[in-house]
Amino acid sequence: MYYVYIIYSSKLDKTYKGSTDNLRERIDSHNNRKVKSTKLGIPWKLIYYEAFISKVDAKREELFLKSGKGRERLQYLLQNTLKKR
Repeated sequence: MYYVYIIYSSKLDKTYKGSTDNLRERIDSHNNRKVKSTKLGIPWKLIYYEAFISKVDAKREELFLKSGKGRERLQYLLQNTLKKR
């Protein structure tokens, strides 16, 4: 399986979107300062993920979520989650 995920840092009040084939390991990497772009935001909390059979489909979804329309969709899907930040 391949995953598209969104993590949130309350320290930075920021979200990060990514994709991986091992979700638990990837979240641990973010929280153990192994990912340069997220090391300042520890702790990161998983707030959303999707599972895909195809790596290509997961990557396409990740790119979409990083686009303007993708951000709009996430605001709609996660309106209660994002409100609580």
